[in-house]
Amino acid sequence: MELRQLIKERRSIQIFEEREVSLDLVKELLNTAVWVPNHRMTQPWRFVIVHGEARKRIAELKGKPGDASFNVNYYNKMMDVPMFISVVIKENPVIGIREEDYSSASCIIQNFSLLAWEQGLGMIWKSYGHMHEAAYRNALGIQPGERVVGSLHVGYASQVPNSQPRIPATDLITVIDQA
Repeated sequence: MELRQLIKERRSIQIFEEREVSLDLVKELLNTAVWVPNHRMTQPWRFVIVHGEARKRIAELKGKPGDASFNVNYYNKMMDVPMFISVVIKENPVIGIREEDYSSASCIIQNFSLLAWEQGLGMIWKSYGHMHEAAYRNALGIQPGERVVGSLHVGYASQVPNSQPRIPATDLITVIDQA
């Protein structure tokens, strides 16, 4: 498939088949996805992969079955995700480098999304508020000085949404051609 077609046909997937995702395949895709522009070659990223029974770590963040705080909807929604990948970066104290590193990590997520789609895997990039909370960080071993760029929900699509219209870039371009 041509890259142009792959970019236009990729969708964010929220409903997955009950089908295991190969850890080896995901590692292979991540090894390719890291080939992104990264000014100063800081390569500040790492990946926390949660799958199988370990998904309960995320599903039980809002209470365990039987607890008064248990959120059954959240639990079921999280358990319906075959694999989670948290993209984590070290936060550089220099704001400019920190922003460049965040941008590079975002490029990794886009690369991974396209590579996964090419292999028949779907995903959605989530950045829910609780990924900044201590319980989430502790469950995934996120260290002080690290930032979660996003949680990728990965699996085989059960439903593929229709494309949504995009504003053509030509409608959003400003050209400055005189001094």
